Amino acid sequence: MTNDQAYREAGVDIRLEADGVAALVRELTYRRQGANAPIGGLGHFAGLIEFGPYVLALATDGVGTKMLIADAVGDWSTVGIDCIAMNVNDLYVMNLEPVAFVDYIATDRIDTAKMASLGRGLNEGARLANLSIVGGETATLAGLVNGLDLAGAVLGVQRRELVVSGEACRPGDLVVGLPSSGVHSNGLSLARRIAEAHGGYDQPFGDSTLGRELLTPTRIYSEVLSITAAHEVHGMCHITGGGLLNLNRLTRYGFVIDDPITPPPVFAWLQEQGGVSTPEMYRTFNMGMGFALVVPENEADGVVRAVPGAQLVGRCTAEPEIRLGDVAIE
Repeated sequence: MTNDQAYREAGVDIRLEADGVAALVRELTYRRQGANAPIGGLGHFAGLIEFGPYVLALATDGVGTKMLIADAVGDWSTVGIDCIAMNVNDLYVMNLEPVAFVDYIATDRIDTAKMASLGRGLNEGARLANLSIVGGETATLAGLVNGLDLAGAVLGVQRRELVVSGEACRPGDLVVGLPSSGVHSNGLSLARRIAEAHGGYDQPFGDSTLGRELLTPTRIYSEVLSITAAHEVHGMCHITGGGLLNLNRLTRYGFVIDDPITPPPVFAWLQEQGGVSTPEMYRTFNMGMGFALVVPENEADGVVRAVPGAQLVGRCTAEPEIRLGDVAIE
């Protein structure tokens, strides 16, 4: 399959989703007047609010269809980590420190054992990100929801002058990739479609099963706060749905990834079994790179040494496109 055909047939049309978000954002024209007004526009990973010498930041995200894999395996103990991770990683890209979180659970019926399992994962995610879960909402929506959906929102803070927006990115900057822990929480609609058509979740995979592999929790990249404290960083990117296309959110310039991190075996299995083209794999999944930092050339070696498994993967270019070697990702 080519382009976005496989992911679209699995139920997710990335282009249509982008068009839908754009249609929504066009209607969001009102901005608070007076103190504590927003800074910048919509479209980055988190929204900023002025707060004296600081900025406050808000981001929201959910676990998505990974919940269906948790249901199939019968294990909901790690998806809370995913929920925290998908939110806090969207703050780390702007050098924002997460401090508080609220969760939102929508379900057709309450299962107390499942809720306790979700709570354990949320608590572990909070520990890994060093934040407090200060509230939330659980809604029983029989007839509207079939199953259980887990999402949340995170509050972050940073001194205004320390925010990393991506505006400093320039052609010639280098891209350092940080390894992912696996598929994370994006592209699961396609991964589920492939898995269910080729042996299911109970089949052996590595030292465990395919289902357990797909449930590996999203990595929380809290170490980037210490990297930005020690090194000049021009931009950062959380590689989520859309894969390498997330780099478009940083700057008007482009990027070429010519030495990518070697993807974990699960990606090769998904590509082979699903007959998915390499460009589509890199615009659907993180492919082993869950986070990227754009740094001046003289900082690259130090950043690579700072994180185990980090790798110099590419560079910023004047041409406004994302390329994997010689192949455009679009």
